[in-house]
Amino acid sequence: MVNRLKNLRCTIRLVPRPAVDPVPMMDFARQYAPLREEILDAITRVCDSQAFILGPTVEAFEDSTAAACSTSFAVGCASGTDALWLEIAAAGIGTSTGPRIGDAIVTTPFSFFASASAIVRAGARPIFADIDPRTFNLSAESVAEVLHGPAAESVRAILPVHLYGQCADFDALSEVAANRGILLLEDAAQAFGALWQGRPAGSLGVAAAFSFYPTKNLGAMGDAGLVTTSDEHIAARLRSLRSHGMTRRYYHDEMGWNARMDAIQAAVLAVKLRHLADWNQQRRQKAARYNELFRAAGLVSASSTAEGIMLPWTDSRAEHVFHQYVVRVPRRDALREHLAQSGIGSEIYYPVPLHLQDALADLGYRPGDFPQAEAAAREVLALPIYPELRDDEQRTVVEAIRAFYS
Repeated sequence: MVNRLKNLRCTIRLVPRPAVDPVPMMDFARQYAPLREEILDAITRVCDSQAFILGPTVEAFEDSTAAACSTSFAVGCASGTDALWLEIAAAGIGTSTGPRIGDAIVTTPFSFFASASAIVRAGARPIFADIDPRTFNLSAESVAEVLHGPAAESVRAILPVHLYGQCADFDALSEVAANRGILLLEDAAQAFGALWQGRPAGSLGVAAAFSFYPTKNLGAMGDAGLVTTSDEHIAARLRSLRSHGMTRRYYHDEMGWNARMDAIQAAVLAVKLRHLADWNQQRRQKAARYNELFRAAGLVSASSTAEGIMLPWTDSRAEHVFHQYVVRVPRRDALREHLAQSGIGSEIYYPVPLHLQDALADLGYRPGDFPQAEAAAREVLALPIYPELRDDEQRTVVEAIRAFYS
């Protein structure tokens, strides 16, 4: 028995330690730890109030977010996906809001699936336009081309996505929308706190949808979403549609949905909202630090076809909040596998453009229809970025990438 224990001790001593500590793609515990008591107190107040769905806690959070987004109204809901559907339906687009048949919305093929599925859910049809290869956002030039095509007459709105935390080019998109007399909406799910020409995301279009999925810059402890608008009529419809089409209890004026925000999520988000400006600034600093480290390592490339990486590009008119730090790289999948073996998290947002998703095959798009979106889907890689990410962890990420390309 003694010999067996000695052998076991020797075996344990011989197990090699990792060369470097792992770097997670996300670490919720680091954000939660310093806010733990404050968050738990906020949740306790909701439990004591017994007002769990909507109610005063949600209303207070709505007031705070409307102020943060420089809008007249904010309407909380159950998820970012619900927020997208609500803004479309409340704007009067699609068959879910009445007898209109054939409404369409122009949007990007390079986004999370909800950007298109919410349009379908509203009873409208998504029409895609290609992206700007620098920002990955919807290209106003491509939208203009679509609006000169055969589908133009059915288009009621443009729905750009502020992808990765950078606002789409609202100067150019506003001009396109105005020329056609159509609405301009926002998918701001990844961009709470982002600015365009000094104006907050959420205040740029007729209405805007936000997501508070836990990974977002402003993340709940569950699912939640929000729509902002300065249109009183749209705000009233949002409140009705999120509660089964009710304006009075048990009196249903139209077909709505159960898309209400719960008060515990609003309480958690209210705590985090007070820290968000600092967190977003720290994200920008982390992004700048990555840029410095990659340049110092000689890894920066001007093209995704050359060995090395293309750094994220920020429009000078935008204030980026870096929900994700996304580079373009050759041999993307091999690099990601190398990072995983080194204990470094990464993610691909998004590997399949929406026009090539099986669920949207009936739209009739084919490979090659949107070459910029398809190229991005082959090349983008998101690296760890969050306020609590340490400098040594960023150096570890850069060194692992340098080793891959050496």
